[in-house]
Amino acid sequence: MSVLGTRLPTGRVARGGIAGLAAAGGGAASQFLIVLLVTRSLDPGAAGAFFTATALCLMLAGILRLDAGNGLIYALARPRDEHTARAVVWAALAPVVACSALAAVTVTILDAELAALTGVPDAVWPVLAAALPAVVLADVLVAATRGLGSMRPTLLLDGLARPASQLLLVAVGVLTGASLPMTTAAWALSAVPATVLAAWWLGRRLPGPAALPLTWDREATASFWRYTGPRSVASAIQAVFQRLDIVIVAVLAGPAPAAVYTAATRFKVVGQLANQGLTQAVQPHLVRAIADGDLARARRLYQTTTMWLVVLTWPIWLGYAALAPWLLPLFGPSYADGTAIALVLSGTMVVATACGMVDVVLIASGHTAASLANTGCAVAVTVVADVLLVPSHGALGAALGWSAGVLVKNALPLVQISRRYGLLPFGRHSAGALRLRRSVA
Repeated sequence: MSVLGTRLPTGRVARGGIAGLAAAGGGAASQFLIVLLVTRSLDPGAAGAFFTATALCLMLAGILRLDAGNGLIYALARPRDEHTARAVVWAALAPVVACSALAAVTVTILDAELAALTGVPDAVWPVLAAALPAVVLADVLVAATRGLGSMRPTLLLDGLARPASQLLLVAVGVLTGASLPMTTAAWALSAVPATVLAAWWLGRRLPGPAALPLTWDREATASFWRYTGPRSVASAIQAVFQRLDIVIVAVLAGPAPAAVYTAATRFKVVGQLANQGLTQAVQPHLVRAIADGDLARARRLYQTTTMWLVVLTWPIWLGYAALAPWLLPLFGPSYADGTAIALVLSGTMVVATACGMVDVVLIASGHTAASLANTGCAVAVTVVADVLLVPSHGALGAALGWSAGVLVKNALPLVQISRRYGLLPFGRHSAGALRLRRSVA
C-alpha cells in the first residue's frame, strides 16, 4: 500500500506509535534518573540552580526552533520533487541557525544579569550558550526525518543514544563532584552527536542526489513559512508554557523551592512524552487525512490515540497520586512536602489526557493561528496565577497556576475541533482502538 493511500492499517500506526513511545520512554526514564541523581547528590540550592538553568535552556531552544521541525514534517510528508524537498529543508534551517547563533551570543553577554535574576552562577550561562545551537538543531533535524516516513532516527537518537549519553555524562559529573558549570555542560553535550547523525541521515534520505545544487526557491520558502510562521509563535509560547513554572518559582521563591517543585512535578514528563511519542507517529498521517478531506480517517486516528493515551497514562497518574507520600522522599528528605503538588499534577493530567492530542489535530487541519491564540491564553492564565499564588504558596502555587493553564490549553482546541469538524476524543472507534487487526480507515 502506498504511504499516501486512502487506507491506513492500524498496524502501521501501532508500530509507529510503539516506536514513538519507546523513544519517549527513553527520554522520560533519563530525565527522571537525572533528577534523582541531582537531588540526591547536590543540596537543594545547587539542584534548583541546575534545574533552573536547564529549564531556561530548553525554553530558549523551544523558541529558537521556530517550529521548523513540525513544519518539515508537514512539508516533507506531502509529494515533492527532488529540488523542492531540499529547498524546503534549507529554507527551514537557515533562520533557525541564524537565530540560535544570535541567542547564544546574547546569553553569553548577559550572563551576570541572568545570574542575578535566577540565582544560577554566571559561569553556567556561557556553557549553555555554547551548546544551545546544537540543542535546537538536534530537535529540528530528528523531526524532519519523521516527515520522510521513518521513526528509526527518533527511536535511536531521541529514545536511546541521546538520553543514555546525557544520563551517563551527568552521572559522571555529579558523582565525581564536578562543578555546577561542568555538570551543566555534561547535560548539554549529548545534543552535538545527535545533531550530526540526524543531519547525515536526512541528507542521505532526501529525494535526489546530495550534490543537487542549492538555489533559493522563493515559492517553496514562502509556502513553508506561511504554514510554519504562525505556528512558530505558538511553539515559542508553548516552550515557555512548559518550563516557565520552574523559572518563576526560582525567581520569586528561590532555587531550593524550584528544586522541590521540579522533583514533585517530574512525573508529568511521563504523560507529556507518551503524548509526544504517539504524536510523532500519528501526526504525518493526520496531515494526509485532513489534506485529503478524509474526516472519517482523521476521527479514527484521533479517537484511537486518545484511548491509547488513557490506557497508557491513567494508571501512572492515579498510582502517583496514591503513592506520592512514599515516592517523593526518594529525592531526599527536603522533597517530602511535595504531596499536594503531586495530587494537583495527577488530577490535571487525567483531565488533559482525556482530551487527547487536540492541539495536534487543530494544527494538522491548518488552523495554526487558532493554536497560537489558544497557547497564548494558556500562558497568560499560568503567569497571572503564578504571580498571584507563588509568593504566598511557593511551589504549590506554581502547580495550581500550571494546572489552570493546562486546562485552558486543552479545553479551547477541543471546543474548536468539535464545532468545526465534529471531532471528539471518544466515540464509536474508542472501544476497538486496541484491536490491531482492524483498519483505521
